[in-house]
Amino acid sequence: MAINYEVRFSNHPEDAKNYGTDRLRKEFLVEKLMVAGEINMVYSMNDRYIVGGAVPDTELELSSIDPLKSSYFCDRRELGIINVGGKATIQVDGKAFELDYKDALYVGAGSKQITLISREKQHPAHLYFNSAPAHKAYPCKRVTLADAEVADMGAMEQSNARKINKLLIHSVVETCQLQMGMTELQPGSVWNTMPPHLHDRRMEAYFYFEVPEGQAICHFMGDPAETRHIWMQNEQAVISPPWSIHSAAGTSNYIFIWGMAGENLDYGDMDMIQANELR
Repeated sequence: MAINYEVRFSNHPEDAKNYGTDRLRKEFLVEKLMVAGEINMVYSMNDRYIVGGAVPDTELELSSIDPLKSSYFCDRRELGIINVGGKATIQVDGKAFELDYKDALYVGAGSKQITLISREKQHPAHLYFNSAPAHKAYPCKRVTLADAEVADMGAMEQSNARKINKLLIHSVVETCQLQMGMTELQPGSVWNTMPPHLHDRRMEAYFYFEVPEGQAICHFMGDPAETRHIWMQNEQAVISPPWSIHSAAGTSNYIFIWGMAGENLDYGDMDMIQANELR
């Protein structure tokens, strides 16, 4: 079993304006998440947020990493997991939670032994997870799409018709600061989070999946008046610091998971930027 991680520091927005393609990708893109038999993660100093992925060949143990300086991964953290692959079982301190495709699991602070299991070796689970510091222990809870708070947004005429499935948010499950959900683009639509927004009260991370082979995602970030872009492939993530917009267009429709943490749990706390204001 391999657990791989890297630490990334925060970036000043004025500095980021000077980044070229390679530096942008190094600082914000998370390329390698889903590798058979491995757990891979990035520990970001933006709100001390962790973005990770695991593909259990049989089972993997989510243990602590050195930057946490803790006995267990969730000693002082809460954890959200969304399954984007084959059927999974997540055991938390001996209690089993079954996750089918697109099911989510909230794991509360203080949880100790977390075991990630693929129920079908020929079709392994692909487990995308986010984690943030937590001040209180809330119960673990499985959340399916049927449990989600759903919002239909956008329009086909603007190529941004999409369904937002709010899975691990305060109106569905109690959390300290972590929020996660899944946005599904309708066939013929390619734009997400358009018009874009800012919320310097919290950072965010996007994970793109179900990107058809040979297609790609162009993720837009940065100051609204001086944007940058990063080209991304299937099952890759991008870290969006609090000062950055976050939006994307694909060469096909796709699905993405958003996760965020920060000062408040108000999903609608956004400073909107209109499309014709972008530069």
